[in-house]
Formats: sequence, C-alpha cells, structure tokens
Amino acid sequence: MSIIPTISSGTAGPLGVQHLPRLWQKASLDAAGKLHSDYPAAGAGFDQMTLDALGIERQAFLDYVAAEKPNYVACEAWCQANGNFDADKVAAHNAAVNGYNHDDDTRNGILSAVGLAADAGILDAVNLNNLEDWNDFHGSEIAG
Repeated sequence: MSIIPTISSGTAGPLGVQHLPRLWQKASLDAAGKLHSDYPAAGAGFDQMTLDALGIERQAFLDYVAAEKPNYVACEAWCQANGNFDADKVAAHNAAVNGYNHDDDTRNGILSAVGLAADAGILDAVNLNNLEDWNDFHGSEIAG
C-alpha cells in the first residue's frame, strides 16, 4: 500500500511553520513503508527549505520520525527542542513558500494533467502542487 500525501504545503500547525505538517506526513508515511514512490520523504525543495528555516539537519529529522513515529504535535515539540526556532526565519520561510511560482513548463504540465487550461490563472507552487496531489490521489485511490 502506498499513500499520496495530501496535506498542503500552505498548511501550518500551532508552531506556525508552513509545510512542516506535509513534511511530517511524508516522513511518517516513509517510516511506515507507506509513502508513494513518486514522493521523497524529505526532498530538496520545500522540505529542505523548512528544515533549514528550523535549523534541523535532514537526516536527524528523518531518523527521529522513523524511530519515534511521533504525532504532529510531538514532532513540532521535537523541532523546537532540537532546532533553532526563530520567528523571523519562520516568517521569511512562510513568505518564500507562499511566493514560489513554478516555471512555465512545470505549471503547464500540472494544469494539463488536472484538466485546466494554461491560462487558468494559477501561478503559485502551493496551489499547483495541491491540484497535482489531489489529481494523483484521485487516480490512485478513487478512480483506480
């Protein structure tokens, strides 16, 4: 069984760090052997940006999630205790997540795959990634 993560990069938990809930979900699914093969447990994009904003090493985070299998709130607490939480860095990180736009080829590929025209007016990566995840989830879990 493989699961496509559907928590948005635009989602933040109580700590206020956007994308951290998604990173936790992906790392948790990977630790349980359930992450869909198209998704890394912690990749180079928003995942690494999030870890960098928190001052946490990628492998340390993955090792913690694999060993402890924490719920989300426990994961946030671990991040606070083991990283270098700084509200200004988090605000800059959140702005970077919200402000990132995919290149035209990536954007057009996603829009085409989900059935929208290139002029649909969606430019930001968060919403494009949401559409892609939901479409992939539907194809894998619902439509078969």
